[in-house]
Amino acid sequence: MYRAVAWKALRDGVPLDSPRELGTLAESARIDLVSSDGKLRVILDGQDITDLIRSPAVSSAASVVAAVPSVRHPMVAEQRRAGAKGAVVMEGRDIGSVVFPHAHLKIYLDASPEVRAARRQSEHTEKGEILEFEQVLAEVIERDRRDKAREMSPLVRAADAVLVDNTAMDGEETARVIVLLANEKARVATA
Repeated sequence: MYRAVAWKALRDGVPLDSPRELGTLAESARIDLVSSDGKLRVILDGQDITDLIRSPAVSSAASVVAAVPSVRHPMVAEQRRAGAKGAVVMEGRDIGSVVFPHAHLKIYLDASPEVRAARRQSEHTEKGEILEFEQVLAEVIERDRRDKAREMSPLVRAADAVLVDNTAMDGEETARVIVLLANEKARVATA
């Protein structure tokens, strides 16, 4: 959702240092998350922007707009609305600590900055975008720094979140661990 707001701000020329304008933009944005062909699609104001929000510029801008309270308030409200019926899986840098502090299962998924940078670089390469590893690594480290230092909803591990370090795991292994944790949590809850 923050990537969608960032993309819209960049597209519309809204200054990233203008909380008032960013807040207005966030309030007016209609963001829908739609499952299609087994993939989650991000629809902004009726336009599918799923692929457009994965650029380095949007990644950087998303971290900037996510620190703006006038953007965070409507986004958190929207996330809570989306999860109000329960039985939902959400990811984000403050989902377990701020958006859903009482979630039944919280997972703090982490990996080394180098591995996350390599994964991000691979995503870009698959799309035909060639980025230098050092550039991607610097962006990952800077985003972490910004998100941990922001005043509102900083990136922190919730006290009751299970740490899953997937530095040495691929996506399938990571998914298996998460499913095991969810099944164990459900088993304990029904016991």
